[in-house]
Order: sequence, then C-alpha cells, then structure tokens
Amino acid sequence: MIIATYNVNGVNGRLPVLLRWLQEKQPDVVCLQELKAPQEKFPEKEINDAGYHAVWHGQKSWNGVAILSRGVEPQEVRRALPGDDEDDQSRYIEAVVSGVLIGCLYLPNGNPSPGSKFDYKLAWFERLHSHAKYLLQENVPVVLAGDYNAIPTELDAYKPERWVKDALFRPETRAAYKSLVDLGWTDALRHLHPDEIIYTFWDYFRKAYDRNAGLRIDHFLLSPQVLDRLVSAGVDKEVRGWEKTSDHAPVWIELN
Repeated sequence: MIIATYNVNGVNGRLPVLLRWLQEKQPDVVCLQELKAPQEKFPEKEINDAGYHAVWHGQKSWNGVAILSRGVEPQEVRRALPGDDEDDQSRYIEAVVSGVLIGCLYLPNGNPSPGSKFDYKLAWFERLHSHAKYLLQENVPVVLAGDYNAIPTELDAYKPERWVKDALFRPETRAAYKSLVDLGWTDALRHLHPDEIIYTFWDYFRKAYDRNAGLRIDHFLLSPQVLDRLVSAGVDKEVRGWEKTSDHAPVWIELN
C-alpha cells in the first residue's frame, strides 16, 4: 500500500502535473494540500477518470485539502480539526481507506512572525496535538500526512541559519512538532533515513531546485499500529523539475 502526500499548490492549475504523476506512480492513497479551489471547482471528473475516488474540503483562493484513493471509496470521518468551531480555514480532512485512518493536514505557515498569523499557527498546532493524542488512544492504524510547515531540525534545511527567524523554523514551531511526535508518533522518513539530507520543498526563486536548496516540511507521522507495517519511504523529487509544477514534491510511504 503506497500512501503519498503532495502540496499541489493549486489543483486546477497543476492538474496536468498531478494526473501525470498519478498515472506514472499509481499510489493507493494521496493526501493533497493547497487545492486553492472552492468546493464546487474540485476536478472530480478528471480524478475519477484517472481511477481515483476523492473526498475534499475546498476553499476559494487558498487552503483546501483532499484525500484520493485508487479503486475504493474513502470513508470520510471529519473535515475540520476539532477545537475551534469558528476556524473556517479548510486545513484538515480525515477518512478511512482500506482499514487505515488517514488524516490529511495543511498546517498554517505562520509568517510573519511574531504576529497574529504565528499565533494562529501555534494554536492550530495545539489543536492538532490534542486530536493526535485522542487518535493514539483509539489504538487503530493512523497516518497523519501533509504539509506541516515545520522544519524539525537543522538537517531538514539547506543553510538552516537563514531560517532562524522564519515561522517554519522558530524554536516554538520545532518544539510543537517535537511535542507532537513525542506523544508516540513516528516521523516515517526520519525513521528510515535518520542521517540523510531529504527535502520536499524548493522555492521558485534563486534556482533553489537546481541547487538542491530545499526544506523538509512535508511529513508522515505514523501511529504504532502503522509503524510495524512500514517498508520504505521517499520523495518523488523529479516531479519538482517538471514544467508548471508545484514548489513541493510528492512524498510517499509504503506499507505491507
């Protein structure tokens, strides 16, 4: 079972890239972030024609998350992160696919920091922490995948000294991510590749992709019931080099 996460950076504008990648790699489950499309503008027909069913939570102009599954219907569980009924940003959706509970998330960027956007990011992290703790108590296989907008360690950034004041790398952000993992989750890529330089995002500016000046901000957190099934994990880095592509690359794990 291949599960992937991909910040597509505009599902309609990048649709040819997404469909090409789906055809070439044929992952079983895909978590998408930054749809940048209202609910009614999600390209459901094209996704269906590619062999995938989908549940999604759209939002006009920005945000938006979706879970795609190949050949089977994802069973939606929730489409908002608990803890704030007034939060109308579409950043979380959860569904069961083939016996695995999949949480697809797009954590706030938080810049500029300090400021109200950074406060929102940390509050969202706290809500995720609470929900992730609840999910662990359910003792079921869970995968929390998506764009966390968090650089966990210096190994996860090209020239980390340039990011010390950025919301993605501030001490509060790193502490929040570590606190989340310490509940009992496992960072899948780091578990299998503890010392390897791995990036999932390369800025459009300054030829960042050509220089491999990237960040690792797209993560898979696995519950203990999933960790035992983890076989491999990686990044489809070449997709970032395709024409009119996202600034993120798809990240994937393989479960037996």
